[in-house]
Amino acid sequence: MRYIFLTTIFSVVFAYEKDMTFTVQAGKQDCFYQKVLPNEIIDIEYQVIDASHGELDISFQLTDPVGMIIVADYKKPENAHRHTSVLEGDYRFCFDNTFSTFSEKTVFFDLMIDNEDSQSKDYDDDKEMELGNAAETYVMRVRDISESVTRVKDNVSAAKRLQELLSAHEARDRNLAEDMCDRVLKWSLVHIVFMSLIGVFQVYFVRSLFEDSSRSYKKFVPHL
Repeated sequence: MRYIFLTTIFSVVFAYEKDMTFTVQAGKQDCFYQKVLPNEIIDIEYQVIDASHGELDISFQLTDPVGMIIVADYKKPENAHRHTSVLEGDYRFCFDNTFSTFSEKTVFFDLMIDNEDSQSKDYDDDKEMELGNAAETYVMRVRDISESVTRVKDNVSAAKRLQELLSAHEARDRNLAEDMCDRVLKWSLVHIVFMSLIGVFQVYFVRSLFEDSSRSYKKFVPHL
């Protein structure tokens, strides 16, 4: 079992986002750890984009810092989960492929940690007192700017996640198409060889019916 600690990177809006594509070997389980604070929202979405043999499926488990299982999926091709943390500590995300004997799985997952608390004030009471009658105008402008920046940030983040998910879907569909193409090619070659052998046998058999010394002639052609 491999354990991988994810390095936390906070942006100016104190949100964390991580996406990764990795391979889980047959009969193995890979786990990732991420530190989460109380009242933070955990958003995770995963999907199996390739498999060396068999079905595109994986088992998934999300565990809190004290070891309590929050989410458990068994042999699913993809899924998405959202959870609001209660405890502070390292949350564990495990992708389990122990049910596979030969098939290794390529998995893509996208993880986002965000705070559900409301946005803090972008102005203070002292500044409001200094401005006097202009305080209301100041507050409205700051709020408008803050809302615009937050809206742009949310739209950019949503677009980025959508592009990553679309890329993962495209990779999975491409792998399925390539695997199907390989199967069609292999079975086509088998059928071509089989049909060629049958054709050679039929030609040989028909020719032998017209040869007096052949066994087929003596056996199948009636003598007058």
